[in-house]
Amino acid sequence: MGSLPKHLVYSIRHAKRVLVNGSYRPVNFAVNANDHVQLTFIPADFVKPFPQVQPDSAATVSILFEDANLVVVNKRRGDKTHPNQPGEVGATINHLAAYLQSEQTVPYMIHRLDQETSGAIIFAKNPVVVPILVANIREKQIRRTYLAWVQGIGLPTNGTINLRIGRDPEDKRKRKIDGINSAPAVTHYQVIKEVRGYSLAQIQLDTGRTHQIRVHFKAIGHPLVGDPLYNSTDASPVLLLHSWQLQLPLPFTKALKTVTAPIPKHFRDFKTRLI
Repeated sequence: MGSLPKHLVYSIRHAKRVLVNGSYRPVNFAVNANDHVQLTFIPADFVKPFPQVQPDSAATVSILFEDANLVVVNKRRGDKTHPNQPGEVGATINHLAAYLQSEQTVPYMIHRLDQETSGAIIFAKNPVVVPILVANIREKQIRRTYLAWVQGIGLPTNGTINLRIGRDPEDKRKRKIDGINSAPAVTHYQVIKEVRGYSLAQIQLDTGRTHQIRVHFKAIGHPLVGDPLYNSTDASPVLLLHSWQLQLPLPFTKALKTVTAPIPKHFRDFKTRLI
């Protein structure tokens, strides 16, 4: 119960919707090993209990990890995380909604990946764990590790980019260092290898600003390969940014789980061309 928002705990207590071995018990009741604890939730517990997600084909969904509370999907490069227009389908969340229909549940978005970014992304399977997972991201309990090919070599083996990011006043699609309404942004990286003028970097985020990795590496003179917004070279027809690994405490049990998304074909193809 300590992981739930205070208003939700109050609601469950007030309505006596917590049972231990089938009988009501107050939330300060001591439980023992093998006791069965049941919490009942109702739509009124949540501001937006049922997101309006139109199911699309589940054929393209690649599941990396799933339990009763959440699912980690291997997002395809080129798919949006969510639709931008009413009635639009084809986004990752639409495909996942079709996959979850057999469980009679819907996906709840926790964070986003840019359309051209591939890899691991978390969705909740019930609204109860949404505030828990969002808080875990905010408090840096969820560790997100990316891989990216960047232009140029000579970066320090380990480095941190600490530059504020805001909106670009000249292009609403883009973000800019010290742009409009800028906010702190911190990116850590480690150079894994250098090949023929390009570097493969492993990247961790302290913050989650829009286009953070792309803007930060552009700012230090090493834009991401294939970036249509921040790199004018044609070394790759697609963006080489991959959400490679997520490490997260599972809701309620707090067991630490590491989920890895396989290196995608467009990454492997780029490396082959360099070699």
